[in-house]
Amino acid sequence: QVQLVESGGGLVQAGGSLRLSCAASGWTFSYTIMGWFRQAPGKERERVATIGESGVIRNYADSVKGRFTISRDNTKKTVYLQMNSLKPEDTAVYYCAADLGRPGSFDYWGQGTQVTVSS
Repeated sequence: QVQLVESGGGLVQAGGSLRLSCAASGWTFSYTIMGWFRQAPGKERERVATIGESGVIRNYADSVKGRFTISRDNTKKTVYLQMNSLKPEDTAVYYCAADLGRPGSFDYWGQGTQVTVSS
């Protein structure tokens, strides 16, 4: 059974940092592209960052480039999102997702973790 469990969200002041973690289980983690997405109230879900199977290939939304870093530890079956220089507009529920089905579909999701950045 595929499971994704996010942690690390919280309340932080603008300019601060948070590190999100996503623990995966139920399949061969190292074979799968992983991603972080976010959704703010009243807005569409946004792809924040993705990381390839080996961790070499990483892609970021323009809105987070230079501030966020995605990484993974295949031995721990965990993907991370280090978020620095946080802004109030980064406030959202952050979701971890696994690209297990049709490429690019990101069809398995965690429950999400709330990140709130105060000004």
